[in-house]
Amino acid sequence: MAIESAGNRAGDAVGGEALRLTGIDALYGDSHVLHQVSFSLGAGRVLALLGRNGAGKTTCISSIVGFLAPRAGEIRLFGESVAGLKPEVIAQKGIGLVPQGRRIFPTLSVSENLIVARKTRPGDANPWTLKRVFEIFPRLRERQHQAAGSLSGGEQQMLAIGRALMGNPRVLLMDEPSEGLAPLMVAEVGRTIARLKEDGQSILLVEQNVTLALKLADEVAILNTGRVVFAGSAEALKRDSDLITQQLGVY
Repeated sequence: MAIESAGNRAGDAVGGEALRLTGIDALYGDSHVLHQVSFSLGAGRVLALLGRNGAGKTTCISSIVGFLAPRAGEIRLFGESVAGLKPEVIAQKGIGLVPQGRRIFPTLSVSENLIVARKTRPGDANPWTLKRVFEIFPRLRERQHQAAGSLSGGEQQMLAIGRALMGNPRVLLMDEPSEGLAPLMVAEVGRTIARLKEDGQSILLVEQNVTLALKLADEVAILNTGRVVFAGSAEALKRDSDLITQQLGVY
């Protein structure tokens, strides 16, 4: 079943720039983690943020959503500066997060997990609802009254994605969505991301599964020790097997 249009909201037309990081420095105490990180995500496109463990990917996500205020640089959401704002303000402006490890509320039902995350925003012509989430995740409909903690790992990941969508994000950040999942569920997550992309959802994808990421992404940024060492098209990266092996340890 096709997803009804969600991505092309007022002011968010495909072809513009959804998210831009320029010269981001981020520190944990005295530890300098991100160094002048710059990349951009086009509206209605998928950008894969790749790198080995400890490269700074999750720190980058934390800076975007406001968990860690950058020490320098700019973060712009559809041209509006959001760097240093509180996480709840950034979320209200339209950045949604599917966190690493899912972090669902285990004692709440599936429906309650979705309802508690519901947010609407002026200009949302067709906001996400329980009905729409259940259309793309039929298993969640079947389990809507179950405690979320009783779901399988794959079902919990579906719930984490559905919960983020209920916030009607203009940009969706996905932090390791395939982590710990069986191959069939990894494929299901990939199909879901592809459907959201087809619908015009802007997505920043952090992913250790390089094959999955390159299949879905339009552009790629690779981090190494907190620095961008590649920023360009997924197609260009696919043709550079030496770079992939050097920076990501695969191929």
